[in-house]
Order: sequence, then structure tokens, then C-alpha cells
Amino acid sequence: MIDQFLLAPYYLTLKLRHLLYDKGLKKSVKADVPTVCIGNITVGGTGKTPHTELTVRTLLGMPETAGKSVAVLSRGYKRKSKGFQQVLADSSADFAGDEPLQIKAKFPDITVAVDAKRVEGCDFLCHPEKLSDSKKGRKCLHKEFRPAGIIVLDDAFQHRALAPSLSILLVDYSRPVSKDMLLPFGRLRDLRSRTHAADVIIVTKSPVYLDDSLKREWISDFLGLKDFDTETSQGIAPNGRLQTVLFTSVRYCEAVPVFSEGDSRYVYAKRAIAFSGIANDTPFTAYLAGKYKIVRHIAFGDHHVFSGADIKTIASAASSEPTALVATTEKDSQRLKDMKKIPETLRKRMFQVPIEAFFLTEKEEAVFRKLLLGCTVNA
Repeated sequence: MIDQFLLAPYYLTLKLRHLLYDKGLKKSVKADVPTVCIGNITVGGTGKTPHTELTVRTLLGMPETAGKSVAVLSRGYKRKSKGFQQVLADSSADFAGDEPLQIKAKFPDITVAVDAKRVEGCDFLCHPEKLSDSKKGRKCLHKEFRPAGIIVLDDAFQHRALAPSLSILLVDYSRPVSKDMLLPFGRLRDLRSRTHAADVIIVTKSPVYLDDSLKREWISDFLGLKDFDTETSQGIAPNGRLQTVLFTSVRYCEAVPVFSEGDSRYVYAKRAIAFSGIANDTPFTAYLAGKYKIVRHIAFGDHHVFSGADIKTIASAASSEPTALVATTEKDSQRLKDMKKIPETLRKRMFQVPIEAFFLTEKEEAVFRKLLLGCTVNA
């Protein structure tokens, strides 16, 4: 009861905000090109970046959309730059944020941009000539890019001012929204009812063994959908709308050097030192534990900005285990690349472990492709 009383102001503020948009008293606008919004209503850890990459990879791989100019727009969390900025392959994490830089590294031929104001960011991506004409656009350092034909919005589900062509909500399999609470007593940053405002729910980090009956049971217990059809991946939400639910998991790939001087022989080590600055590194450490004996695990906070003292801590652990691989996450490696004072001996041993999201079944992958085609080609 005390928790509910303390959360009442936050709850009512969110309720009023959504009511104003739902009743049309605050306007939502569409971008000039199809947009795919990916987001969550919890704080961190649902896998937004791997699923943004999955969406981009799917769009680039389909003949119907491969020829279109795909762009990604992100907030660029914890970046120090202001306004709309294009992210280049050699941009720093301070300038772009670690997640947009990771996406650009994987897809160097697409446009990646950051802007906290998604409506404005989409407009600049569609009309790059406006960057030279507007006062806000003049702050952009890199103005040359192709006009976007499709925009993938990373972490934009809560931005009601922009009405996406397709909205995708990510929900962690092991952290059902229906069992969570609003901040600060839980991890929800928005109302639970917003779960059913999305066109698609993707249940992330799912066990790969899930069969159709287990999926139906999870959907019924934690999402409240009725009459879920595993052929179409659709069921009826509590608000009466037809909603698509898909299940994904993640896989980690072979470790690769963070720096160009990395010594690939360390991949074959027996022992590993693991460090990370992400919301939930359990899957990362579990993967490493399957290949190495983890002799030291150093955990920092989400989006941690590494300091000289942190590097000394990691270097000290590495010196006590001279033959061990020093492993971190793909996201963390983006921030490390900016650091100049990492000892050469540590640079040779520091490796990142790339991550990739995938659908549990080919059927679900086909449903996802059809949804993307529907909003980007047939719209």
C-alpha cells in the first residue's frame, strides 16, 4: 500500500500523458518515410541494440527493401554532442554514444544518426538539405548522406510525438512486465498497459527449447493474450486488438580483438578475465563460462564510462593471470576504443564478444519479414 501511494504521482503523470495523445489533444505525426520503432518500457537489458541490428539485417537482406536507403536513428545515450549528428565509423563513443557506434561498425554502408528529438531527427534524415538551412541543423558536423527511405528507430517506443509505421516492444522472457512495478520500486519506466499499444511484442532472451505449448502458456500467463495462434503468431490482447508475439534468443560469436594489435592466440586460452558495463551481463558471462574458466569477473554499471582507475583495475587482474583472455562485451568495446592510456600488453589481450539476436523458429522469422514488408513496401 505504501508503494502504491508513493507511486501515485508518477502513475497519474504517465496516465495523463498517454490520455492526451490517445484523445488527440497532443499530436503524433508520421515521418515522410516508413519507420520501424523498437523499444521497451523497462530500464535496460531487453536487447534493443541486437534487435535493431536484426531489423536492419532483415531489411537489407530482403529484395523488396534492399535497394532502399536504410537509416537508424538513436538517442545516443550519454553522448556529449548536441542535437542531430550523423555517426561515422571513426566517431567516438563520447560523440555518438556506444550503441549507435556499434550499429555503424556492423553496417558501415547505412546512415546512423543520433537525435533526442525523434520527429526532428526523422525530418533531417529524410531531408538532409535542411541541415544547412535550419539553425539547429547547422550544429551537425557531418551533413552528407543519402535521404532515408526507411528509418529504424532505436529506443523510441515512449516517444508519442512520432507515430511509427510499425511499433515493436521488447519484453525480457525472465522479467515479465506484468510482474514488475514502476520505478523506483521496480524497473518499469512506463505503464504496464502500454504493452498492448505495440503492434508487435518480441519476447527476448527466450530459452531455445520453447515449443508452441510453452509459448502459448507464457503468453497467456504474462501477456494476457487470448486465442493465440502459433501459425500466425497472433492473439487477442486485453484491449481487444490483434497483437503479434514473437520469441527470440541471443547468441554470442567468437571473440575478436578490440584493438588492431590484438593477439588472436589468446582466443585459445583456457582462462578468462571478464569485465562489462551493461545492465545484465549474465548471458555474456554464461557464454564465456562455457568456453573458459573465468578467474575474475569485474562488473560496472550500465553504460559505464571507463576511467584510468578502471583500466588499472583490469590491468592488475590481467597481470595476475598472464595467459588469460581479457574479454568484454561488444557495447563496452566501443567506449574502450576512445581511451589512449591502455597499456599495449593489455591491448593485445583485450577481446570483445559480438552478440546477435535470432528468432526461435523460421516461421517466426517469416512473420517478422512479412510485417516489415507490410509497413515499408505495401504501406
